[in-house]
Amino acid sequence: MFAAAVRVADPDALPAGIDDSKNVAPERREEIAAELRDDDRIAVGVAEIPVERIDGDEDMNTLTVTAHAEAVSQVVGREADAPAAEAARDPEGIADAGDTSEERFARRVADGVPESVELTAEHGADEEYPVVGAASIVAKVERDAHVAALAEQYAAAHGPELGELGSGYPSDPNTREFLEAFVAERGELPDCARRSWSTCEDVLAAAEQSGLGDF
Repeated sequence: MFAAAVRVADPDALPAGIDDSKNVAPERREEIAAELRDDDRIAVGVAEIPVERIDGDEDMNTLTVTAHAEAVSQVVGREADAPAAEAARDPEGIADAGDTSEERFARRVADGVPESVELTAEHGADEEYPVVGAASIVAKVERDAHVAALAEQYAAAHGPELGELGSGYPSDPNTREFLEAFVAERGELPDCARRSWSTCEDVLAAAEQSGLGDF
């Protein structure tokens, strides 16, 4: 799981074409993410929640809050050259709500940030506010790069027989076929797989049933 935060004093400094990451072509997402990182007027923070933590005792709502709080913490510091009136105020921000309750999500994320911050949250904020859309693009690009690196790693270790890793999403048939091939070959899930993911549970159950049939 990846979350990102973007801080910019003037929204006009953001690159053109920003929207919810799902509405932006992959090539343009990568261009926008690079432009954001290369602009000294813009601060970018990224947080990752690894699979072993997702498979731990914390629930997904809490992990989503944690990821957002970690990303916000990286960009929330006051600028040294900010005007005195601005420096006296707590930084303000808006997030795409990751909870049915927008107020609760904003409060929990703000509570997880070491510095004081005034945070609001709205459903669909990544489509409504360019700065939130920019953050969603950064998070998506980071995730895609991470999955691509994993694909290269497994291809180098196992060759083409496992097939393509795919996008890593449960709706991707390539990802499911990869998991099935890996379990058939190794008898276990790859380290990158979320064991609490229902797709992984289904693959393991099918492999166990197949093994009983062979016996």
